[in-house]
Amino acid sequence: MHLDVQEFRNFYYRSTLGRAVQKTVRAQIADVWPEAKGQTVVGFGFAVPFLRPYLSEARRVIALMPGPQGVIAWPQKMPNISVLCEETIWPIETGHVDKLLVMHGLEASERPADLLDECWRVLGPGGSALFVVPNRAGLWSRSDRTPFGSGRPYSQTQLETLLKAHSFLPERHRTTLYQPPSTRRFWRKTAGMWERLGGNLSIINAGGVLMVEATKRVQAPRGPGLRASVRKPLEALAPKPKPVAGQV
Repeated sequence: MHLDVQEFRNFYYRSTLGRAVQKTVRAQIADVWPEAKGQTVVGFGFAVPFLRPYLSEARRVIALMPGPQGVIAWPQKMPNISVLCEETIWPIETGHVDKLLVMHGLEASERPADLLDECWRVLGPGGSALFVVPNRAGLWSRSDRTPFGSGRPYSQTQLETLLKAHSFLPERHRTTLYQPPSTRRFWRKTAGMWERLGGNLSIINAGGVLMVEATKRVQAPRGPGLRASVRKPLEALAPKPKPVAGQV
């Protein structure tokens, strides 16, 4: 189930907790993708808070927002690059995307298999997709006060298995948002400390967000064409027969 786009905007741009999430998750995305010079960067779901660093250097940045969610104009005071689209039919040519960020998209989809097929279609050779979902082992997926408490959370194994089933090759993963999903002053003041210590916490306090970067796996051609040509080589390339005595 998709949240309304206004709920996302209110959380990320009008709340202290949402701005803290922006800062933390954006830093992790920038660590995975430090630059996108001359590339096509696409975000699906509600990815706009995390696309801004690529506006200045990317060849093109597009923010796709699914119909059930709704759309907002973005970025402010600049030409709009956000597009309302069908969840599994995107207005993008096949194989033209270098970087694809799926944020608040996969866990909300009622057709995750079809959505992943569309992600695979638009991703170009050598491109990579970054899937950001609520971590089912974390605190954030258990709180309905943030967008991460909505939809279907995943474990790392579940997400990677799903990606492999749709011809993606998981390359690396990480978790983030170790700070509790609370607006209380103490937790906000100590948020940085929790993020630094996050890697050493027990699974009970696992990061609230799971990130998996994957590349497009292309299957080897199948069919009789190549094998048939090997079985029946061109006659011009066949060895000459040995001459028979008495023949000219």
